[in-house]
Amino acid sequence: YRGDGSMPASPADVWECIKPVAGGLRAEWDKNVKDFEVVEVITENISICRTTTPSAFAKIISPREFVDMVVTKQYEDGTMLSAATHVEHELCPPQANFVRGFNYPCGCFCIPVPGESNKTQVLTFFQTDLGGYLPQTVVESFFPDNIAGFYSNLKRAVKTLKL
Repeated sequence: YRGDGSMPASPADVWECIKPVAGGLRAEWDKNVKDFEVVEVITENISICRTTTPSAFAKIISPREFVDMVVTKQYEDGTMLSAATHVEHELCPPQANFVRGFNYPCGCFCIPVPGESNKTQVLTFFQTDLGGYLPQTVVESFFPDNIAGFYSNLKRAVKTLKL
């Protein structure tokens, strides 16, 4: 799935809301993130992270956990990137209360809009296997609404950050 939206804020403010760091703002505004933890720091820009999600879709989808290698990068034009893919990690065995999901390569770009310092294009790519035994129709119904919710909730979070 691909999402593309415009945020009424600088790339730095948008990045502050979405950057993948322990104690970051993402778990506060993103209804699909219950908790985010850094399991291991490999380098300044590469880490192993565990994300948990609450139940969703009228509790048809039980809580999930995802373990990913996450790479962050800032480009010369000011674009910021967070990219991730699933990994297995000895410090992160599956937990009994969660279904282990699987993220294929995915990411989020915060792209400056030329000539508009208070505007950011947010481009996202999601490619997730939720795991478990969900009918494909449930999965296909879930993702489009979730992506739209991601953008509207991010827009509210960025406006709150600017106050």
